[in-house]
Amino acid sequence: MKKHDSDFKKIVFAGGGTGGHIYPGLAVCDAFRKLCEEQGKSVQICWIGNSRGMDRNIVSKNVDSSGRQSADVFYGIPSGKLRRYVSFRNFLDLFKIFAGFIASLFILIKVKPDVLFSKGGFVSVPPCIAAKILGIPVYTHECDFTPGLATKINSRSAEKVLVSYEETEKYLSGTARAKAVVTGNPVRPVFYSASAERGRDFLNLDDSEMYKGRPILFVQGGSLGARQINSLVQENLEWLCERFIVVHQTGAANTDQSAEVPQSEAVRNFYRPYAFIYREMPDVMAASDIILSRAGANSIWESSVLGKPVILVPLCGSGTRGDQEDNAGYFEKAGAAVVLARENATAEKLRSALELMLDESRRKEFAVHSSALSEGKNPAEKIAAILFDKIYSGGNK
Repeated sequence: MKKHDSDFKKIVFAGGGTGGHIYPGLAVCDAFRKLCEEQGKSVQICWIGNSRGMDRNIVSKNVDSSGRQSADVFYGIPSGKLRRYVSFRNFLDLFKIFAGFIASLFILIKVKPDVLFSKGGFVSVPPCIAAKILGIPVYTHECDFTPGLATKINSRSAEKVLVSYEETEKYLSGTARAKAVVTGNPVRPVFYSASAERGRDFLNLDDSEMYKGRPILFVQGGSLGARQINSLVQENLEWLCERFIVVHQTGAANTDQSAEVPQSEAVRNFYRPYAFIYREMPDVMAASDIILSRAGANSIWESSVLGKPVILVPLCGSGTRGDQEDNAGYFEKAGAAVVLARENATAEKLRSALELMLDESRRKEFAVHSSALSEGKNPAEKIAAILFDKIYSGGNK
C-alpha cells in the first residue's frame, strides 16, 4: 500500500463525548472498510475525538468482525461545549473550542484526508470548521429525531447532512434541508448477527420448567445507568419477578442502589443484575421479549433492528434539549413503544404498561411495528456507500 497509489485514500471521522456519538460512527467505519476491501481499495481511517474522557479508549479497542481495529489512528483534541443557558463555563469553553480548532487544523494538514465524516457531539465542531477552511469535503450525521446544536453548526460546513428520520428535515434550516439525505441511524454490525440462544446461555437460563413461559424483561439504562429507571425497578421488583425474568443493567455507578432490594424467592430466582454488559449486549437483547430503557437514538434503533417491543422512559427536564422525548414519540406513534414520560414515569404506570406486554399477541404486535422501522435498511452500509462514492468517484449522491 503506497501513498502515491490512486486507490489509497484517507478518511477522518470526528465525534465523541458519549458512546452515542462514537458507536454509530464505528459502525460506519467498519462498513466503509469492508466496502473498500470488497472493491479492492486501500484506505486509512483516522478518528478525531476528545482528548479527555472515554473517546480514545472506545475507539482504540473497537474491532470489526475480522478482529481488525476500526480506526487506524486516534487523535485527541480539546473539547468545549456551548450550553443553551447562561453559564460562566460557556466563556471558559470558548478557549477549549478555539484550541480544538487549532489542533484540528494541524491534524488535517498533516493527514490530508479526502473527506471528513462527523458523527456529532461538540468535539466534532472544530474539525468540521477546520475542514471547511481547508477545502476538505464534510459530511455530518444526526442520529436524533430533532437536530442538536452541533449538527446545526456542522451543517454550515457540510456538503451533505445525513439524518435518521425523514421528518427531521423540517427541523433543519432551508440551506441544510437542501443538503439532507435520509439514511437511518447506524447500528453496530454485531446486532445484525445477534443470537437469542447465546444470550440465554450468558444469562444462565436453561430449559428447566421454572423458566418456561416467562418473558424476559431487559432493563437498560446505558453504560452509566439511569437512576430513575433503577428506582422504578426497585419499587416494582417483587411484582416484576413474579411475572418476568428481569435482566437489569444497573450502571456501574448504581450497583449499590440496585442492591437495596428484598431478597424474596422470586427475586433470587428471576432477577439478574449486571453493572454493565458490553460484548454480550446484542445477544442479551436478542433473547429478551421486552426492553425497558431510555430513548437514546442508539438504544431504540438497536431494539428496532432486533424487532423488540420497548417501554421508553425518556430523559426529560432542564438538563436535556428534549431529543429523547422526540425519539420516543416517533416510536410510540409507529406502534413500537409505550412511553412513560414526565408525570407518567411512575411505578403504577410501569406496571400497567408491562401488564399490556404480558399478552403475547400484543407483544408480537409491538415487535412487528418495531422491526418495520428498520426493516430492509442498514444505515451504516448506506452511509459507507455515500462516503465511498464521494472519495472514489467524486459523487454527490
